[in-house]
Amino acid sequence: MRKVVISGPPPVQILDVTGPLEVFSNVPDYQVEIVSLDGTGQLRTNRGITLSGAVSPTSVSSSIDTLVIAGGPGAECGEYDLDYVRWIADAAGRSRRVASICTGAFLLAAAGLLDGKRVVTHWKFCDRLAREFPKVNVLPNPIFLRDGSIYTSAGITAGIDLSLALVEEDHGHQTALNVARQLVMFLVRPGGQAQYSHMLSRQVTTSEPLRELQVYMLENLKANLSVDALAERIGMSPRHFSRVCLREMKMNPGQFVDRLRVEAAQQMIDSSSMGLKEIAEACGFGSADSMRRTFQRVIGITAGEYTERFKRAKE
Repeated sequence: MRKVVISGPPPVQILDVTGPLEVFSNVPDYQVEIVSLDGTGQLRTNRGITLSGAVSPTSVSSSIDTLVIAGGPGAECGEYDLDYVRWIADAAGRSRRVASICTGAFLLAAAGLLDGKRVVTHWKFCDRLAREFPKVNVLPNPIFLRDGSIYTSAGITAGIDLSLALVEEDHGHQTALNVARQLVMFLVRPGGQAQYSHMLSRQVTTSEPLRELQVYMLENLKANLSVDALAERIGMSPRHFSRVCLREMKMNPGQFVDRLRVEAAQQMIDSSSMGLKEIAEACGFGSADSMRRTFQRVIGITAGEYTERFKRAKE
């Protein structure tokens, strides 16, 4: 039986705790314990709900398989209980692996566990984490990261993605897939996927016709998505359409199309066994060489280099 210990400084973000709790509890091999800082048997959350059945930090004295530190307002206040930080450091020394959810990374950093490590936290807190702990190499984009035995994840629901990845690491793809199906969710948003996606940016676009056009673009990446074709579809002149895109999305139509196709290709690289030529065709690049140039222009590395980095990150 693998012992999973979930804790965090109150008030914790409720989903930072209950998300991983649900994932691990759906696999019989895990014994999950929630640790409360004050030893009251309750863990206070940010939504006025108190989780009962928690144990005190001192009661967890044996070896731990997976230590999970949740984030939330208690982790974001800039003040760290030294006794709790020392407990985290001690518990980490008895753990096979250590993970943080969202701003729980601040507690791991305060305990000295992230020095020299590549880590991520919620995109709103990445700059602050880097300023407060300059020895930590903060990467703002991934959903979750592994560096040795340390795992960090981005905001809130990313903790579920990370937990599924840990289950897959322990028990294989089929077990993780079964848990994801039980939770009625996708398996698995890959760790390398961007936190702030241009695929989601259509949701903040104020123009309803432009939002509808973006949905069409996402669903038809292989189609002709030239400025003239898109402008005709939305009933605008190419010049006016370009002005609207610049105003609403802060980029021209060609740049937006490039980013959509690159993100779609990243997801295929991360989660499928398709070759680069097949992916280039599926995402509308036309050729692997065109995809290579577009990757270089958009994210600074080629599709081949991205593939190699993703493979190394999973090793």
